[in-house]
Amino acid sequence: MTIKEIFETMDYGPAPESSTEALQWLSDKGGIAGHYINGKWGALRDDFASNNPATGERLAGVTKGTTDEVNEAVKAARKAQPTWAKDGHKRARVLYAIARLMQKHARLLAVVEVLDNGKPIREARDIDVPLAIRHFYHHAGFAQLMDDELPNREALGVCGQIIPWNFPLLMLAWKIAPALAMGNTVVLKPAEYTSLSAMVFADICTQAGVPPGVVNIVTGDGDTGAALVNAEVDKIAFTGSTAVGRIIREQTAGTGKALSLELGGKSPYIVFDDADIDSAVEGLVDAIWFNQGQVCCAGSRLLVQETIADTFYAKLKTRMAGLRIGNPLDKCIDIGAIVDPAQLAQITKMVSENTDGETYQTAAPDGCFYPPTLITGLSPASSLMQEEIFGPVLAATTFRTPSEAVEIANNTRYGLAASVWSENINLALDIAPKLAAGIVWINGTNMMDAAAGFGGVRESGFGREGGWEGLSGYTKPKTSTKPVKPIAAFTGTDAPSDPLDRTAKLYIGGKQSRPDGGYSQAVFGPKGARLGDVSTANRKDLRNAVEAMNAAKGWSKTTGHLRAQILYYIAENLSARADEFANRIKAMTGKSGTSEVDASVQALFSAAAWADKYDGQVHGVPVRGVALAMKEPVGKIGVLCNDTPLLGLVQAMAPAIAMGNRVTLLASQPFPLAATDFYQVLETSDVPAGVVNILTGDHSEIAPHMAKHMDIDAVWSFSPLDFAKQIEAGSATNIKRTWITQNPTTKEALLHATEVKNIWVPYGE
Repeated sequence: MTIKEIFETMDYGPAPESSTEALQWLSDKGGIAGHYINGKWGALRDDFASNNPATGERLAGVTKGTTDEVNEAVKAARKAQPTWAKDGHKRARVLYAIARLMQKHARLLAVVEVLDNGKPIREARDIDVPLAIRHFYHHAGFAQLMDDELPNREALGVCGQIIPWNFPLLMLAWKIAPALAMGNTVVLKPAEYTSLSAMVFADICTQAGVPPGVVNIVTGDGDTGAALVNAEVDKIAFTGSTAVGRIIREQTAGTGKALSLELGGKSPYIVFDDADIDSAVEGLVDAIWFNQGQVCCAGSRLLVQETIADTFYAKLKTRMAGLRIGNPLDKCIDIGAIVDPAQLAQITKMVSENTDGETYQTAAPDGCFYPPTLITGLSPASSLMQEEIFGPVLAATTFRTPSEAVEIANNTRYGLAASVWSENINLALDIAPKLAAGIVWINGTNMMDAAAGFGGVRESGFGREGGWEGLSGYTKPKTSTKPVKPIAAFTGTDAPSDPLDRTAKLYIGGKQSRPDGGYSQAVFGPKGARLGDVSTANRKDLRNAVEAMNAAKGWSKTTGHLRAQILYYIAENLSARADEFANRIKAMTGKSGTSEVDASVQALFSAAAWADKYDGQVHGVPVRGVALAMKEPVGKIGVLCNDTPLLGLVQAMAPAIAMGNRVTLLASQPFPLAATDFYQVLETSDVPAGVVNILTGDHSEIAPHMAKHMDIDAVWSFSPLDFAKQIEAGSATNIKRTWITQNPTTKEALLHATEVKNIWVPYGE
């Protein structure tokens, strides 16, 4: 028998990991997963059971947190937060201690995770636990550096955090480590199915000397999570389904709570014909069958170039046949158990109802297991290519050209992750920025690190976890401003100040346009003089502006240098007409407009200065490779301007377009004539049509349509009118980003005008 034959016929014997110590730990805790509040174990009630997915056996009882218990935890966190936020070095020491203790108890954490979740012990031991530890080590450094490196930012306060069942310990680390590092305190709710590793972590917090109230954990189901969302916290950080994320966005609307959402995905796995096929096949195993496919960023859509499709599918099926599925505690197992029979039923239903393509499945043992599945020949519009299955099911289709690959890859409402496989690095780096995803792996998959941010776009949510970019979600600017009161428009007589009709039109697609509704409104000065009339925009005018922004998508691909030159040109032309604008502002407001024009020119210069300097980063990640953190434009932004006639428009427009966004600006409601004069400046400043669109009219009329518009990517409201609840609730339609403030600064605007895409590029032979 040859060595080749020995390897081909060799079978793996069982190599089970003992669960004795983990089960004893649970027994010593009374066999109940309950609350950890203010540094003490709280109520321990057997409200429902936590079962081992692989065997169906009961592991422990779980306490269902009540509203009162959640509020108790929030109260403890609130009391502890000011002291915790004072000393970054002390926070660093505590986070470091947590990391060291997690290393000490690494095997206990891994086994508890497997018993509770059903994932293979190799994954929990070699990936989940080490990466969770890495997050606490890494963020201990951020705690130490905060005062020096983030001097103008401070903690949000109390953070409510809700995590899913697929990576219980890792998601806990992603949430708690940055929050604590930045001086926040937390109330965390683990998933209903998987609360046990959070209990081990709570024990570690006690050992590490975490002050009482800094870390609080409340167990329970969806009702407990809803109570936390509605509690008096300063931020909700949620990882879970898009459907639940949409509900949370609506429930937190208008409350002033910060929000980050890491939601579902349907990530493309793109294989070009020059790829290393064997490596791509092996990578695909990690992309879709890792953690039984119960991964938000799983490479669940295979896009393979048509010329190699048959070869690729054949190799993939051979590799699938060799995957070992069974007891998760066996160190020789590749695929473990589905987390719960309810999830297994959902996976089974979605696959069994599909009638498209050809299905190939391997075998699975009885119980809560599902076999690795490949479905080929699907169209991009097939439900299995569009809907998240959250199981070990791979949907596949083919493409012919790189442009077609990008088109198919982006043909989804999600935008979490993507993988690109090609030996041509030029091709790979050309494709990666074109993909609608928050993270792109080149010739690899599921590479994660605390130094590189993770998060999505579109209906995969907003916000980042990890890296410098992740810290912004747990901090806020150090500002103390009083709310601005709305200014009522002046009234006057109908007699015009000029015998000529001076009804200003809307500015859409580089042209002056009459309003769809055919209505206008008079603008009066403080002494009742009629200064002119402006058009009253409606939702159809907004629709036309969005179409104009779509037509101007090339603006996002221009260089920062070009955008800077145009902004300088706008400033130059505005400065040349400074007296005219100052007089217009004085006529509308009764106050000198000179300083406002000067401030507007400065705002344009500041945005121009940042246009080619607001750089990304190269993250130092512990692999042979780099993670390129590229700052990309959000896309199409709708803005409700404040009542400062000219500056309110410019301070929103300038940083947005500097970063490559296209904007539709709803001008100051009481003082709109400066905006309608300003589009004459735009017309003479080489601004491409559709990049800047200006509407006038009633903010209350346009705001809800702007918020709910499915083709707007973000809404900023600087209006003194309180639209926060309306805008944030409406934004749930497509999980668009929102920014509600009355104190916009250029630097803060740049943060809201960009998304960070991390492109992982491994290197070496």
